[in-house]
Amino acid sequence: MTTLPVSRLLDLRTRVAIVTGAGAGIGAAIAERLAEAGAAVMVHFHANGEGAAGVVDRIAQRGGRAEHHGGDLTMPDAARRLVGATVAHFGAVDILVNNAGVYPLGAISDMDLDAWNTVVSANLTTTHLMTQACAAAVNDDRGAAIVNIASIEASNVAPMHSHYIAAKAGVVMYTRAAAREFGPRNIRVNTVSPGLIWKDGLDADWPDGVTRYRRAAPLGRLGAAADVADAVLFLASDAARWITGAELVVDGGVLTNTAY
Repeated sequence: MTTLPVSRLLDLRTRVAIVTGAGAGIGAAIAERLAEAGAAVMVHFHANGEGAAGVVDRIAQRGGRAEHHGGDLTMPDAARRLVGATVAHFGAVDILVNNAGVYPLGAISDMDLDAWNTVVSANLTTTHLMTQACAAAVNDDRGAAIVNIASIEASNVAPMHSHYIAAKAGVVMYTRAAAREFGPRNIRVNTVSPGLIWKDGLDADWPDGVTRYRRAAPLGRLGAAADVADAVLFLASDAARWITGAELVVDGGVLTNTAY
């Protein structure tokens, strides 16, 4: 294959991306970063339509291309509609970022089936349905890149998060299975697993946790949404053209700590 110059490795000007759960936080940062690299971006939201519209406006103000589309991606029809709307508006789907999810607390002993299903559906089922819908729309000659957002909790148990941990561990293994199945179709599938990401008010809501994370991370700080967005940009780009089935941990090195 032809080796691209460094200046073109992160160039997404011919690509169309979908970012799920992109009305705020990590999803918004990913959508804006991909647009900065030149991609046309479909900004998905479930409940935060105002936030998604704001992301689209910011992208447009910088000369980028974006639209927003709402839907409950735990429903197969909603996933297909999102992919269909993207193809109808931009002509293709080349990049899918499965970021949609929820992050509640709950003890195993108190967790009813509805609470369990809500978290597993939002974090894992959405990943499956969107991957399935996207793969059905991809031109094999053109190929695609799928990046799933998991968590370091997929391999590092945290209290009160059993449903979330199980779902994110499922995302990691689902990524590997999808990479194997879709590789022959020129579709790469990878995972980004963030550590603790800063958001406004986190230090007030969980001061002890913030302090402990900073102490445990060799790089000495919490992550920023931009740190995750840049990892996604790499995996979605031609710089990662021979990477599939991989998990990229973005945690400031916190998982280097031993448990004893």
